[in-house]
Parts: sequence; C-alpha cells; structure tokens
Amino acid sequence: MRRFITPILALAIGLFASLPAHATGKLVNMEIIDRNTSSPLDIYRYQRQDFVAGQPGARYAIQITNCTSARVLVVLSVDGVNAITGASADPSQSGYVLNPHASAEITGWRKSTTETAAFYFTSLADSYAARTHRPDNVGIIGAAVFQEQEPIRIEESFAPAASAQDSIAGRANAPAPAAREGELARAETRAKRLGTGHGERLYDPTSYTEFERADNRPNEIVRLRYDSRARLIAMGVIPQSRTQLGYTPNPFPGFTPDPR
Repeated sequence: MRRFITPILALAIGLFASLPAHATGKLVNMEIIDRNTSSPLDIYRYQRQDFVAGQPGARYAIQITNCTSARVLVVLSVDGVNAITGASADPSQSGYVLNPHASAEITGWRKSTTETAAFYFTSLADSYAARTHRPDNVGIIGAAVFQEQEPIRIEESFAPAASAQDSIAGRANAPAPAAREGELARAETRAKRLGTGHGERLYDPTSYTEFERADNRPNEIVRLRYDSRARLIAMGVIPQSRTQLGYTPNPFPGFTPDPR
C-alpha cells in the first residue's frame, strides 16, 4: 500500500492511444476552469476526441469530479508530465485521492503540500514540458483513474508516496544535452501551439492518505486536448460561424446618420 496526495495523476501517453478515453467518463468527469471567470471552457467533440480552446496567458485549473460512491485515485498528466512529481507521466505514479462524489480543482504543478505553481496557457516553447526538454506531448491533459482495493485487516508497511524521488528520476531520464538542443529547435519551428506554463506560486494545501489500487491497470483513462482557438478553427475542430468569417457590409443599411 502506498501513500498518495489527498483531494489525480499521470498517464502513459502510449496508453492513451490504445484505451478509450472521454472528457466525461464513467468514474470521473474532467473540466478545464478559466480562473479569471471561474467558468468551465467549452468542450468541442471532433473525430472522437475532446478539445478546449485556451487563451494565451490565461490561468486555468483542472476540475476532477468523482462520479462514484467510493474513493478513486486520479493520476494527472499535463503535457505528458505528472502534475505532482514533475516526472514524465506514467499511471503507476503518485496522484490525488478523491472521496465519494467529491470534486477537486487542481490549480497547478504541485510544489509542496501547501503550494502549486499555476497552470496557464502559453506558447509551446514557454511550456513547462518544453523547458524541461519534453515538448513532444504538449497539448493534452490526461487522467488515469484507479478504483480502490477492498481493505484487508492485515498490518502492512506503508511506503511514502513517490514525489521527490519520482521528480529526481524524471530529471535523470531526460535526454542528453545534444538531444535537448535538437528537441528545442524542432519545437521552435512548429506551428504556434499552446502549452502549459509554470506560473506563480499559489497557496493550495493538501495532505497525504493511504490508497491501494484494485488493479495495476487504470480502470479508466480520461483525456482532453487543447490548443488556441485559431488553430482549432484551422483544424476544423471549431466550426466557423458567419460572424467568425467576418462582417458582411450591407448596401442598404437605412437612413443616413450625422457625421462625427
């Protein structure tokens, strides 16, 4: 049994391709909240994937809601990076535990049990993933959801949640300097995609708890892609309305107004 952060976390990107995933799942729902307006961003369904349009510079939070009557563990991945440990995301890592029917707003990269570094939409080059030499999976948020093993009445030793050690391991597995330069150069030449930055420190207290997974494989994977509105329109994700195509002049608008 391992100890986990209480109120999600990390996905292997390879699993995303092979397992069904929905922004609204059977176990949890996931929304992106604009922290300036406290409103959820619209979700667009396109080619069996869910997308949201981000505004560069806007801070956001990931809201996870437990739809079940039991606790679940959610391992959260942002741009392919575990949002608690900073390691390249994998479902086996640390996550957040949500109580039955509870919701949690994940406001940023976990820095300690009291602080996060705010999530905000930014250019790919400025994203936390690119700045830590891992730009390949920028533009996707994912959650690996685990149900809890029925408790057994046996004394067990508790291993600490992998947080600092996972983070160190993630840095140790980073590419060599020459490979890093090549990755960053490729990132700079890509279209102006959005990523998630590492923003200002926020007071966001949490605590540890114990959680034993019922299975080593996630019971559900939920994912949500994001990019700028302009790119999503260009991709055909967001249909262009007549107003988005531009103002159409009217040759007969009415009576003549006075000049200024």
